[in-house]
Amino acid sequence: QLQLVESGGDLVQPGGSLKLSCVVSHSPSDHYAIAWFRQAPGKERERVSCISPSGDSTNYVDSVKGRFTISRDNFKNTVHLQMNSLKPEDTAVYYCAAGPRSGCRVWKSSTFNSWGQGTQVTVSS
Repeated sequence: QLQLVESGGDLVQPGGSLKLSCVVSHSPSDHYAIAWFRQAPGKERERVSCISPSGDSTNYVDSVKGRFTISRDNFKNTVHLQMNSLKPEDTAVYYCAAGPRSGCRVWKSSTFNSWGQGTQVTVSS
């Protein structure tokens, strides 16, 4: 069973930055597309970003374009989400998930079958 562990969530002021990390237990991790999703209280889970197995293709939801950057280091089996210019509406539990190689082409929750436990991001003054 593939395991994913997120870290890096914290309380940050508006305009601040955080870097989330997702460590994938399986090696090599370049067999999987990796996506970040988030879920705020009382809201449905939404997609945030996705990266192809090789890292040469990335997707972002419109609300984070230009502020968030996804990257991966397959030697370290790690995917990062650099979040800049954070806004209160970015407050949520952030999850990373692993899916098939083409997972970012059909970028929805059901495509991804292995999930981490989540890490809390709170943006507040």
